[in-house]
Order: sequence, then structure tokens, then C-alpha cells
Amino acid sequence: MLGVLGDLVEDIVVWVDGPLRHGTDSDARVFRRRGGSAANVAAFAAGQGPARFLGCVGDDPAGHALAAELAGHGVDVRVAHAGRTGSIVVLIDEAGERTMLPDRGAATLLAPVPDGWLDGLTHLHVPAYSFDGEPVGTAAVDALRRVRAAGGTTSLDASSTGMLERFGRERFLALATELAPTLLFANRDESAFLGLLVDGRPGPERARLAATTVVTKSGAEATTIDVPGEAPFGVPVPPVREVRDLTGAGDAFAAGFLAAFLDGLSAGLPDGGGLREAAARGHRCAARVLASPGASCPPD
Repeated sequence: MLGVLGDLVEDIVVWVDGPLRHGTDSDARVFRRRGGSAANVAAFAAGQGPARFLGCVGDDPAGHALAAELAGHGVDVRVAHAGRTGSIVVLIDEAGERTMLPDRGAATLLAPVPDGWLDGLTHLHVPAYSFDGEPVGTAAVDALRRVRAAGGTTSLDASSTGMLERFGRERFLALATELAPTLLFANRDESAFLGLLVDGRPGPERARLAATTVVTKSGAEATTIDVPGEAPFGVPVPPVREVRDLTGAGDAFAAGFLAAFLDGLSAGLPDGGGLREAAARGHRCAARVLASPGASCPPD
């Protein structure tokens, strides 16, 4: 079973129709959606295999509603309740790019994870947002170590350059080196910031993650997969008809990739064959969210 540890929050998604006009009104459409990178991955993955979410929300109506909504996607939801439920304002420009204003609230209050929450997990995925704040940062590291000690695989997502700058580039690289995840997901800017993939080639810090496969997304351009000891290779991204909102696309990609990985499609990891198929499934999953508000998919 796939486990995902991290944030479950309310996204307030604002589609701005035209440039923001400072000091006065700007035309916009506003949507409320369940959000949080970890919750998004769990929700997208649950349609492809068993998935469990681990996190913390407030003991308030918003927290209970978000947990119920996530469970409605078939996710096994394990949440603690403390503080107040977090929210993120997501401003979407006309090109679909995001500017996020996070107030993570209770998501940072997850304490050490009970043993029962980890029972049956074969893989644990943690967005780097979960390292930023306490006690959730300590809880995330501890859970990753316990899953690895039990023989499971793990993955991290670099999350955002803003978060990495705030957390500290060297601090994150040192932590990732210590944790030695099976997979690390990043977009082009995050991977370059960390020195893992620069202009399509392994960067100066790549050797530090000697046991980790680095998966670098690049929008509409090919995703680069860098398997330790091999030359990086690209997996093309199929054309997408409409792009209105990039929110959740990276989470959907990770969900599709990990679902394929856990299905055994990546059994040929050393030669990259299984990873190509995993990336292809990730692309298909991500394409479904690009025309709808937030981390949501249009009805089939």
C-alpha cells in the first residue's frame, strides 16, 4: 500500500481574468477545493491502487469535512486533530501559473505517527513541505526511517523553490542524503536549485544522492529520469489540449508514477524500462487536472 504523509488543507483557488489591479477590484472566479500536496497525491493514487493519507487537521468543521472528502475518494484517512485547519490562497494567472499564499495551520502539528498508521505500507511518499515546521518535520523523518527499516521504499517531492529557500538548500540536501529515498521528484527549477539536474545534465550535487533516482519534470517538455549509475533519459510529455490551472499537476504526476511503480511496472528499474512506463502514467494522470480549478479533475 502507498502511504502519503503531509498536508490536508483547504485551497481557495482564484482564477484571475486579466492582470491584477493594485488598490482596486480585479475580475476573478473563486473556487474552494480540498488541497495539500500530500492529500492530492493520495486522492489521485487511490483510483489506481490502495492509498493511505497520514496527517493532522483541526478539530473543526473544515478539518472534518476535508477528511471526509478525502475518504470519499477511497483513501484510507488517518488524521490527528489539533489547532485549526490550514488553508492556501492560490492565485492562477491567465497562463495557468500559480502564486500561493499558504497558512498551513494544523498540518504542521502532526506528532510521531502511531505504529498502526504505518502497518501494511510498502512505500511512503513525503512532500518536502512536511519538513518545514515542527513537530511534523520530526514526525516525517521518523516515519520515513521506520518504513525503510521495515523493508519498504520511499520517495520525496522537492515541493517548491520558495519552500527550499526557506528551509535551506544545504539542509535539504543533507537530509535527503541521510534518508536516501528510492525516488526524488522535482520540477526543473527545483532540480536546478538543488544542483541535481542543470540544463539536462547531472548537476554538482547529484553524486550526494547516489542511491536515489531523480525524476525531473519540465512542463510540456520531456521528463528526465536520472537512475544512479546510468545516463539520464527523457520521457516525452503528450500534448494537452487545454491548460488553465497547474495546481495539483505535479501531485497527480507523482500519484500516477508511484501507482505504476507499486504495480510492479518498474520491476526493471536498473534499465529504466519500468520507469518509462511509470512516467508515462504520471503524464496521463497530470493531464487530467490541467483544465479544472485546483487539484481536481473534470467528470469522466
